[in-house]
Amino acid sequence: MATGQMITTNRDIDAILIPLGTPVIIPEGAQVAITQELGGTYTVSVNGNLARIEGKDADALGLGDKIDAADAKAEEVKTANGPVDEDDIWKALRTCYDPEIPVNIVDLGLVYDVFVVDTDEGGNAVEITMTLTAPGCGMGPFIVDDVRAKTLDVENVTEVHVDLVFDPAWDRSMMSDEAKLQLGMF
Repeated sequence: MATGQMITTNRDIDAILIPLGTPVIIPEGAQVAITQELGGTYTVSVNGNLARIEGKDADALGLGDKIDAADAKAEEVKTANGPVDEDDIWKALRTCYDPEIPVNIVDLGLVYDVFVVDTDEGGNAVEITMTLTAPGCGMGPFIVDDVRAKTLDVENVTEVHVDLVFDPAWDRSMMSDEAKLQLGMF
């Protein structure tokens, strides 16, 4: 799918207005343009606004079959069959994006710490300390949910706790050189 190409939605879509984080419905027949397709979500321009659409709704954009989230992730209790590879956690975090910035949250410098802790039940809890580019970011809860869900998908992870902090405050110096280059800040 070509970024920027106009697409007519083929059904109503639940979306999140960026940067406010307000839930909206993009109606069937609306004209949208994909501005970003990263981390399993879509950022679209619709009526002069940006909105985030979950990957499960890609069919409404003509990009595949509808995925029922309940079917895709049955209510299951995760068990650990061994230790967690911390590199796998960092790989998962590199698939998380702010819907306004085409750089993953690790390279943006938003992830401060990752710890794996054994639980009393024999599982592996992951504790993540992170921040946002701005304290009032309306997309913060959605980014945190994305971090939690993708980390929970890592093999042998049974729990995820995300601590969202604003001290130290994020600034551009925390970005990797690759992120700065990608954003034209070098």
